Amino acid sequence: MKKAYVVVDMSNDFVHDEGGLTAGKPAQAIEGNILARIEEFDKNGDVIVFAMDAHKENDDHFKLWAPHNVIGTWGAALYGKIGEWYEANKDKDNVIFLPKGEYDAFYETPLKDILNEKGVETVYVAGVCTDICVFNTVYGAYKAGFPTVVAKDECATFTANGDIFLNQMNAIYKTELV
Repeated sequence: MKKAYVVVDMSNDFVHDEGGLTAGKPAQAIEGNILARIEEFDKNGDVIVFAMDAHKENDDHFKLWAPHNVIGTWGAALYGKIGEWYEANKDKDNVIFLPKGEYDAFYETPLKDILNEKGVETVYVAGVCTDICVFNTVYGAYKAGFPTVVAKDECATFTANGDIFLNQMNAIYKTELV
């Protein structure tokens, strides 16, 4: 069974202590778990998608949130060892960088078509923030017809709502929690 691992918003702005909208230490704590999963998926020839917020400097999104992931800035770059792994492997056919303008990585992006073309049957979702972009990307996968899997130790957020939203993913979208 072909799988995809969608890594959501693991950018400097969302993870680094000096990021514009950081989840901080909880996001930093999941880096190793995500990196291990990336390596596992790569070894198996599965698809790895880095779904990243990509905003223009004066994006309307910043009426709701502090500026973050402005295209071409340090904040929009993949964080730490995940960024290093991506730079070393970005030319592989199974590695995809996907800019997104909304919480859901499937919304107005070619993600559904990419996954279908690559024969993906199940979508794993990880990253930040559990209760915002991860939750909405799980919804997007569900709406696109993909069963989803989320590892609790591969998600983080800056609110106290993480577990509530993990449970909602399971209850509403039948996401397998591991």
